[in-house]
Amino acid sequence: MAAVTDAGGALTESGLPLAAVYGPQALADWDPQTQLGEPGEFPYTRGVYPSMYTGRPWTMRQYAGFGTAVESNERYRQLLAAGTTGLSVAFDLPTQMGYDSDHPLAHGEVGKVGVAIDSIDDMRILFDQIPLDQVSTSMTINAPAAILLVLYQLIAEEQGITADQLNGTIQNDVLKEYIARGTYIYPPAQSLRLITDIFTYCRAEIPRWNTISISGYHMAEAGATPVQEIAFTLADGIAYVQAAVDSGQDVDEFAPRLAFFFVSRTTILEEVAKFRAARRMWAHIMREQFGAKNPKSWMLRFHTQTAGVQLTAQQPEINLVRVAVQGLAAVLGGTQSLHTNSFDEALALPSQKAARLALRTQQVLAYETDICATVDPFAGSYVVESMTDEIEREALALIERITDMGGAVAAIEQGFQKAEIERSAYEITQQIDAGVRTVVGMNKFTVDEHEHYEPLRVNPLIEQEQGARLAKLRAERDGAEVSRLLDVIRETAKGDANLLYPIKEALRARATVGEVSDALRDVWGQYQPADRF
Repeated sequence: MAAVTDAGGALTESGLPLAAVYGPQALADWDPQTQLGEPGEFPYTRGVYPSMYTGRPWTMRQYAGFGTAVESNERYRQLLAAGTTGLSVAFDLPTQMGYDSDHPLAHGEVGKVGVAIDSIDDMRILFDQIPLDQVSTSMTINAPAAILLVLYQLIAEEQGITADQLNGTIQNDVLKEYIARGTYIYPPAQSLRLITDIFTYCRAEIPRWNTISISGYHMAEAGATPVQEIAFTLADGIAYVQAAVDSGQDVDEFAPRLAFFFVSRTTILEEVAKFRAARRMWAHIMREQFGAKNPKSWMLRFHTQTAGVQLTAQQPEINLVRVAVQGLAAVLGGTQSLHTNSFDEALALPSQKAARLALRTQQVLAYETDICATVDPFAGSYVVESMTDEIEREALALIERITDMGGAVAAIEQGFQKAEIERSAYEITQQIDAGVRTVVGMNKFTVDEHEHYEPLRVNPLIEQEQGARLAKLRAERDGAEVSRLLDVIRETAKGDANLLYPIKEALRARATVGEVSDALRDVWGQYQPADRF
């Protein structure tokens, strides 16, 4: 969406002044050595690797998952055949909340916004005929992240693949759930304990795995500005690092496996500046605040997804243009991997054709343009360097406010981030309604006729099918052994031993996602937000 204006002229998405012309005076106090540096060197403003895309393009992921494991597996194999270089798994809402498909609270949601995974049986089908030692897999899962990670490890072992061959990411970012998304289960302190257990486990068992993807994407989708997006995301990152350090881990042992996840909007210049500012900020935070000595600990490596919130149901084909522009901004900003949304996602789950077109968009960017031929093409740009500095200043000021409140968790408990995002979202809505902010096809350049569109629909019988599969599983397995192993999880949750080892044994014995989640609920309880009515 184009920059909005007020009485003083144009403003960026973050509400910062946007000048009509930038010149040398914009960088009068700018030191290229300290603020810019070289690609692949501290402070990584120009990118985390010296060659960036001149060596190879970014990882092209397509976020997919719906219905049953059989249907999602078919979509994954279609995407891989079309040239996708990494998978990204969407789980349904019950799985995200740690409920089995036959739980009363799962009714009506099974397989709707992602794939239903109840046990190792489903996970085995989901990745059937997919070589896990050759494919990088990202899983968008948070509160039950430990459970899904261990299931992935177990089915890899069944394929004869050792854990040190696995490469991928779990989102595992629970703090942003309290702020913007809502798929939390346990209270913050216990959630942080589980996250630090994952850090320790992966260092010993799955060393190439990215243990967390600290996400600003969902905050941006809820209405956060670019400044709020990186400030709140890096503040969460600080909280995770501090929790791991407090648990006795050395920062350089886990920090190189941290990853981030951001949105990319249609405002190209500000998005490029945002990504560059975030890299520079994190490098300073890790080196100076936490004393990290390994350069890999200073690197902010991130995945990007184009802005779902900017897609429109009106004239949905326009979304093809939006996604191309957003993908271009992500690449110019130096992303490590990218998901491009499908043009029909404002209407329903992506159709196969739309998902393939979204992937083709990335392939056109990578192979038909010249943006992979040079590193950080905006380096030295008056406008982008000025915007990078200004975004950094504003975001650091916001992080300082959170620090003064006692850190990200304390600020969450006070409702600070949520209130700030809601205020920004309200302002955006007002601007769209007033026509100050143009949305092509929705509030300007509209058409009267509407083309008929047949959306992809999830089979309503999936819930019954999953329930039948669960009944069969419970009848076949050793129920007494599963109960014993769930008790071990409960006892471990009361102490400070690593939870992933007993979780793995329970899942191997065919305990379900819901049963393992409930074992932890029995000990830790379920988080209730302060503003809940």
